Amino acid sequence: MLHKSNNDAQSTLLQVKNISKKFGDFYANDTLNLSIETGKVHALLGENGAGKSTLVKMMYGALQPTSGSIHWQGQHVSIDSPAHARNLGIGMVFQHFSLFEALTVAENISLALPAQLRQGDLSQRIADLSQDYGLPLNPAALVADLSVGERQRIEIVRCLLQQPKLLIMDEPTAVLTPQEAQALFSTLRRLVEEGCAVLYISHRLEEVKQICHDATILRHGKLVAEVDPQVETAATLAQLMVGASVHQVSRDANDQVGDVLLELSHLYKDSSTPFGVDLVDVNLQVKGGEILAIAGVAGNGQGELFSVISGEESNPNENFISLLGQISDGLNINQRRCLGAAFVPEERMGHSAVDHLSLTDNILLSRHACIDTESSLDFGWLGIDRNQLAHLNKVIGIDYDVRKSKEDAIAGSLSGGNLQKFVVGRELNRQPKVLVINQPTWGVDAGAAALIRQAVVDLSRQGSAILIISQDLDEIFELADTIAVMSRGQLSPSYAASDLSREQIGLMMAGSHERSAQGSGA
Repeated sequence: MLHKSNNDAQSTLLQVKNISKKFGDFYANDTLNLSIETGKVHALLGENGAGKSTLVKMMYGALQPTSGSIHWQGQHVSIDSPAHARNLGIGMVFQHFSLFEALTVAENISLALPAQLRQGDLSQRIADLSQDYGLPLNPAALVADLSVGERQRIEIVRCLLQQPKLLIMDEPTAVLTPQEAQALFSTLRRLVEEGCAVLYISHRLEEVKQICHDATILRHGKLVAEVDPQVETAATLAQLMVGASVHQVSRDANDQVGDVLLELSHLYKDSSTPFGVDLVDVNLQVKGGEILAIAGVAGNGQGELFSVISGEESNPNENFISLLGQISDGLNINQRRCLGAAFVPEERMGHSAVDHLSLTDNILLSRHACIDTESSLDFGWLGIDRNQLAHLNKVIGIDYDVRKSKEDAIAGSLSGGNLQKFVVGRELNRQPKVLVINQPTWGVDAGAAALIRQAVVDLSRQGSAILIISQDLDEIFELADTIAVMSRGQLSPSYAASDLSREQIGLMMAGSHERSAQGSGA
């Protein structure tokens, strides 16, 4: 393993020295040391719960260390707030954007800037700077009308207007097309050439190898390695992150395709929210034993599609949705579950699971309406077998490596990755004949992602129809038998995965397959 050499003190921008953060008796960070140099992209890697977010929050002033120190340009500093961090020259682009959809680009940026930077012709400065850095924005555009990639540009331009010396980026390509990701990399390369430093957090190890000069790897709150990612492989980086070899998904050829178990036929659906996306003439078929993946940049109708298929939103028209051979437009989500379908939404907390309820109660929430012959549970509210629920929770925890503080932990106490494993395990344990899963491994570390993906493949090869909605092209190519692309509420035809390249998918994600909508679905 190639380890970093000692840095020239003159080039060191930020250092953390023996920094620890303790919550009760738990160390989220344990005596960490890290140096970030000017003119470099530095990766911060680790599995879910490794301590990355805690460390970054201390750098950005959102948390205070229990012990240790932070040094900025050689001087000890106490960063007591994000405003203080920004004044020093630290900017951060978060994984989840904080934008007001009803406001313009310029208005959103203005709200986040200190008063002295709001002076003068802000719109012109936004236009000039965004164009100069290859991130073109129209300052007068409403955020609601912008793609997710354009929304990310707003966050980056907001940071650049403050002339940061250090830019922290959390999963920056999670919502980008391949072409947009490459444009972002070009921007980052220019920034580091100009002397800026970038701290880059990502689970996409191939892009870490492409863009990053150094990598610090955390595991269980401790530093385990400092390496040059460009001489490592994605496999060795993943192994360092999880402490063991990461399971490679085994996926046999799909030669046992059965009947159509999920079908949408000329589905139209007006969005139920002001800034949502209308679904336009959506057609798809998923057969037993088949995995169909829908690619696309977030915010192009995938959430609306999931809600309609799952029955969370009613469809005013009829004969558009068929589940296991039965017209299902008029059925609610529990009725569709009772047919043999299972659904895993994108949002883990609050949608897939209720944070303040125990894991056993969260199992009950998605099962109480149906008789589960696998577990022999009585789901009548007056006759719940708590012992059986506890047994199911234990089985799911073992089968899906759900790490928790106690057996029947509160859902909100689990890390994001462990909660995702629990939710997926809860639904797959039912052995559904149809599974619809939105972003199965978003923000999940390599080990957990491999476990979830293998479970999905295994279910499909047992004859179930699987519909995956994902923004991760690596995941799509690893899992999918067939691929379709969603853009602005329209779904492309399905293609065999072997017939598509990343470039072709990227063009379709940008709308190359779109057609003028005819009619309103009436």
